[in-house]
Amino acid sequence: MSPLHKPVLLREVIEALLPADGAIFVDGTFGAGGYTRALLDAANCTVFAIDRDPDAIKGAAPLIAQYAGRLHVIQGRFGDLARLLAERGVEAVNGITFDFGVSSMQLDQAARGFSFRFSGPLDMRMEQAGPSAADLVNAMAERPLADLIFTFGEERQARRIARAIVAARDLAPIETTDRLAEIVRRAIGGKPNPNQIDPATRTFQALRIAVNDELGEIDRGLAAAEQLLAPGGRLAVVSFHSLEDRRVKQFLRDRAGAAPKGSRHLPVARQDEAKPVFRLIAAGGITASESELRENPRSRSARLRVAEKVAA
Repeated sequence: MSPLHKPVLLREVIEALLPADGAIFVDGTFGAGGYTRALLDAANCTVFAIDRDPDAIKGAAPLIAQYAGRLHVIQGRFGDLARLLAERGVEAVNGITFDFGVSSMQLDQAARGFSFRFSGPLDMRMEQAGPSAADLVNAMAERPLADLIFTFGEERQARRIARAIVAARDLAPIETTDRLAEIVRRAIGGKPNPNQIDPATRTFQALRIAVNDELGEIDRGLAAAEQLLAPGGRLAVVSFHSLEDRRVKQFLRDRAGAAPKGSRHLPVARQDEAKPVFRLIAAGGITASESELRENPRSRSARLRVAEKVAA
């Protein structure tokens, strides 16, 4: 694991999970194995690591050998983690961590097409299978494409960008990251500024989320974690943008019984009297320290939310 691939909030995630000898943990977003390695080093525990990216699975071989018998790496989606572990005879675990979004390894490989920092095929598929980002931008009608960019990218200029994409693809299919980025920049009327977010960032985010059904996976992963955690088990979730964090925050607040209850002036339609399933730890979330911000720029937008399972 190179310094470029150091996971964010590593110390905070491991401390939140309370590693202990004999415990079983799930790293639902294995990537380069940073959280997994730290858990295995912290205690004589077992980790089931899941990743949908075949490259991440191939890269796990050295860790599997190093932690023989304690690390089990599974190719699949973390939304299916309850089923994936049940197939291996595991029905309850002591801790689960998720690090949502795209990994540094994926961003740094031009051939994967996740980033406009390099010229590469417009791909963005984490599983390296199924429809690609190029398929979306070249096939979707203008209105649905604009809605996608607005919803998943929170891009105010979505309609202008979609119009420009449709006009450009009428001349030639959009097949590379640099061509799409330039189309977006021209549509918005801005050039990349070193001190500001690149104009193409939100559009690339939107396409990546759509290609990989990332928000649907988050919903399924959180529900699976609730099912799989034993009472007293911890869930530690790292998010990188508001679409992810809002989902995690709302899920945990609902399951902890901390959602707004209304009042006599503004009552809610129905009160859910179910016993809380989670207890929130650091309810406002945990962000990177000043030292980590200096060492790892990717940590700037990261937020860790932690909860403890309190009921079956």
